Amino acid sequence: MALTPKQKNVLDFVADFIERSGYCPSFEEIARGVGLGSLATVHKHITALQQKGYLKRRYNESRSLEVSEDYLRSEHNRLEKRETASAFEIPLMGTIAAGAPVEAMESPETLDFGDFAGAAGMFALRVRGDSMIEDHICAGDYVLLQKVQAARDGEIVAALVDGSETTLKRFYREGENIRLQPANASMAPIIVPAANVQLQGRVLAVLRKYR
Repeated sequence: MALTPKQKNVLDFVADFIERSGYCPSFEEIARGVGLGSLATVHKHITALQQKGYLKRRYNESRSLEVSEDYLRSEHNRLEKRETASAFEIPLMGTIAAGAPVEAMESPETLDFGDFAGAAGMFALRVRGDSMIEDHICAGDYVLLQKVQAARDGEIVAALVDGSETTLKRFYREGENIRLQPANASMAPIIVPAANVQLQGRVLAVLRKYR
């Protein structure tokens, strides 16, 4: 069952306190720990968490709260995923000129590749051919895509045409047809009935590795 923000604060405080101390906190310690003004409010939240199955309390015993194993497992899994995502972070040290020189500036920021690779339905394709070179997508590049069933005009997509050929192009809907537009002035667009096009994904990022 869903938790309110205050209920989650209380539950997390109890779980952290038990993990650190080996015993559960008193109502007074909970009130101080999460900034509640009265013991009655603490009791209200504890009762709600019991009713939702997140806490157990032995009858007529002090310091007898227990956090449900299901919640502890789910929090452990969530933290593991967050730690895994942080492995995709690298320092973002500032900007560098590709034209006139600019003053080098350091920045405390990080670039989180989890923003690109952490979305649901993500997959990668290696580019073959030069139909998208004017969009700076070259043969040998890797494109990161997210599975979609629809796209907006102008988005770069991987599209299955006539059930047999997958191609990387910009997507445009034109009446009952779809125009798959290359980014290469020497190539003609692919124009096919909308029923003959199945979207595989839309491009989120392009990766290029230099050796």
